[in-house]
Amino acid sequence: MPSDRRMFLSAGLGVTAALASELTTSAQAVDRPPLPGNVSLEPEVRAATAHDFGRLIHRQPRGVLRPASSADIVSLMRWAKGQGVKVAARGQGHSIYGRALVEDGIVVDMSAMNAIRDIQQDRVAVDAGATWRDLLDATLALALTPPVLTNYLGLSVGGTIAVGGIGATSSRHGMQTDNVIALDVVTGEGKEVSCSATENPDLFDGTRAGLGQCSIVTRATLRLVPAPERVRRFQLFYRDLPSLAADQRRVLTEGRFDQLQGAVLPDGSGGWRYQLDGAVYHATGSAPDDKAVLSGLSDERSAAVITDLTYREDALAFGKFETLLRSKGQWSNPQPWFLTFLRGSNAERLAAGILAGLKGDAVGPFGRITFYPLFTKAFRTPLVRLPAEDIVFVFNLIRIPASNDAATAERMLAENRMLYDRIREAGGIQYPVGAFAMSSDDWTAHFGSGWPQLREAKQRYDPGHLLAPGYNLF
Repeated sequence: MPSDRRMFLSAGLGVTAALASELTTSAQAVDRPPLPGNVSLEPEVRAATAHDFGRLIHRQPRGVLRPASSADIVSLMRWAKGQGVKVAARGQGHSIYGRALVEDGIVVDMSAMNAIRDIQQDRVAVDAGATWRDLLDATLALALTPPVLTNYLGLSVGGTIAVGGIGATSSRHGMQTDNVIALDVVTGEGKEVSCSATENPDLFDGTRAGLGQCSIVTRATLRLVPAPERVRRFQLFYRDLPSLAADQRRVLTEGRFDQLQGAVLPDGSGGWRYQLDGAVYHATGSAPDDKAVLSGLSDERSAAVITDLTYREDALAFGKFETLLRSKGQWSNPQPWFLTFLRGSNAERLAAGILAGLKGDAVGPFGRITFYPLFTKAFRTPLVRLPAEDIVFVFNLIRIPASNDAATAERMLAENRMLYDRIREAGGIQYPVGAFAMSSDDWTAHFGSGWPQLREAKQRYDPGHLLAPGYNLF
């Protein structure tokens, strides 16, 4: 057959296929009931919500709702219930592995619902789309603060309530979910409901750290405490992991620091540096005695870095790191992060074994491995899962690859899954925001004794299984 004939037939088949696809799509559009009028179908709006901060998973929504009030969400959910359409709430888009995405469903972009409504001496009412940064600015004007702040304050209030919300003060105050007084939500049934420990408590407990499975949070009432004036921060460095862990356990038990964290950092030559990060709150003009704070510790004292900042400056410090990553073009690279809790009884041994098997580029030049202990007694949210010990260790691989290389990201995702299986076998539990695939059976094992509670709340408040499909729970 002449080549031009083949080209003609090939082009003809391509046109025929394209025409058939267009006709099918048009027919489907005719068959579908119309979307609520305030749902945007603009391609650029849909494209902006087809990925998240992790940039590892992409799912194209059918439309995007930017609600002005909870009534808009109620209308959407009633429509979605009738059509069986999936719905994903999105705060600031900082999920890592597609948890706030939905294929051919509706994304509810909560960022416009960001009002901070009522600040009292012990509490604040805030819309779920507000960021913790904006909330902190508002409460600090009255010398108040939420008890627990995440390291990065660009996250939304509703977003962290859905997963827990851990911070440097969690040993004393638990998760952010432990400091929620009440919630206003819209259920998967399209009902607007208020809940608390005494009002609809099953929904309250199914929403806090429930991964968005039962409802969309529209407003939260959160506990406030007096804000410190200043923060004295101590960055201490160690020769090895056992020395770091021993001092971390000591200062945790003795209560030396108001904040306690730690990390294992790339040293630039294929090895690791070990860092304890502690902070003491104080009033202006009454800084703590550095020698007393650090007495008896085994750090490399000549390398210690001691700084003194206002409480707000310290809380916003991660913003400088964000600026650095943006300047190097790495903020928008894939972020295959991995976040877990290790049993205190085997944390050092397990972490050391994992570190020994990691390659030098395991977290990238700006990444880190977070490693520090927590008391578990302050954690009271039923669906927050921790190893059943008095002390657990946070163990996170904050992977920030140097490039946008897909093969590197895929390798890290596969490694995350293998590490998860290893840690789970050793009694560890993930903090459920990491980058690796989870089956429904995996989630059942993750929630353990809390699974029946979540399953029953899901059946009661979202029986159509419309909400938060990105987690693949049900």
